[in-house]
Amino acid sequence: MRLTWAQPEDLLAHELVQSAAEGRDVAGIRDRWADAGGDPDPAVSGAGPVPATAELRGLARALLDELAALPAPAAPHEPDGWDAIEALLPPAPPPRAPGGDRADRVRGAWTGRAAGCLLGKPVEKIPREGIEEILRSTGRWPLDRWFTAVGLPGDVAARWPWNRRSAPTSLEENIHGMPEDDDLNYPILALALLERHGRGFTTDDVAQLWLDHLPAGRVFTAERAAYRNILDARPAPETATHHNPFREWIGALIRTDVLGWVSPGDVRGAARLAWTDARLSHTRNGVYGAMWAAALASAAMVHRTADEVLDAADAVVPPHSRLAAAVRLGREAAREGDVRAGLDRLHAAYGGLHWVHVLNNAAVIAYSLARGAGEFGPSVSHAVTAGWDTDSAAATVGGVVGALRGADGIGARWTEPLDGRIATSLPGGEQRIDDLAARTVALAATTGTTERSTP
Repeated sequence: MRLTWAQPEDLLAHELVQSAAEGRDVAGIRDRWADAGGDPDPAVSGAGPVPATAELRGLARALLDELAALPAPAAPHEPDGWDAIEALLPPAPPPRAPGGDRADRVRGAWTGRAAGCLLGKPVEKIPREGIEEILRSTGRWPLDRWFTAVGLPGDVAARWPWNRRSAPTSLEENIHGMPEDDDLNYPILALALLERHGRGFTTDDVAQLWLDHLPAGRVFTAERAAYRNILDARPAPETATHHNPFREWIGALIRTDVLGWVSPGDVRGAARLAWTDARLSHTRNGVYGAMWAAALASAAMVHRTADEVLDAADAVVPPHSRLAAAVRLGREAAREGDVRAGLDRLHAAYGGLHWVHVLNNAAVIAYSLARGAGEFGPSVSHAVTAGWDTDSAAATVGGVVGALRGADGIGARWTEPLDGRIATSLPGGEQRIDDLAARTVALAATTGTTERSTP
């Protein structure tokens, strides 16, 4: 058995990249690893192609510890503590009263998140050029509907294989409800968190809920590392840093939509909840991504346009952070030229990052929201054809636009195949979207938006 996102030899290659990004001098450790026969280049998937020997694995563990002990330059513009983060933020915009039918917005958010995720599932991890070739060869370029294997030439299928787990349930010819996905498991888990603890939940409460409800085999990247650290009795926020090179990836961003949906118009309050959750597994920009996603979700409950949502969410991101720069780039690219030119610009800036990193995917989310201008199909399609983490980016985009348009405004093409159902690997099994929406509305009505969560 080769466990993904966990083997020391795989973690080391990713940690060399992450530590370098944090300003550590990793050259000597990288050379020692390569001289010993280790591969210093991270695998695209969760595990490298060649199993390590016991000796090489032992060296990887030792070098991970050495990397952690290396000094890193101070990063005053990218702090981890809430007080230090809040001190950098502009004045919080006053909470805005919900507009329109709140229940319909929440149903639209859940439905849109599911539909966006489902659209991106079969091509997760396939690069941008492969996605385009698949679509052109099946007569579906530019993307405006579900992917299909009907008419897909064998050589194209071999060159760009579908996501193995997702294709049997996420192609047009076989969709029957929303299949299980971590991008929907986490929002469902967030409902349970709030129902159990309210807005005063702590990071330890999040960890306990993971142990109680979240199958270890259905967590990935930073969450898998944090899960291991929880079981090793490491306290937060050490859970986010010990042998966790994925700490600035997208995992925390996909967990926080519900925290925004129950905080309509209170983007700062939503961001504080997201920080409490995210610090279990992420640092710096990985945490800011979660805060930003929660703020997007919060703003989508009360505003009318995607640009208004993006403007409101800017208020929770440290302005000189790398995440803020990624969001700005995404919005700027959306205003210039055609879609290809805009996505070219994003890939020129972030093409060297792993496909699950938070920065490239945040730029895609910002681009897709701004370029899609509140239209559901174009917005989620841009997020998918951009490549990188297609299902996660499109899920976030779909949740925002779904809230703006309401459930009926998404369009039957995207809603009917879902049949109002979401499968999950969490306790309780399959969920109805209407039930999840009702629980979300009840939480927004009863938990309030002013109580502060604590670590």
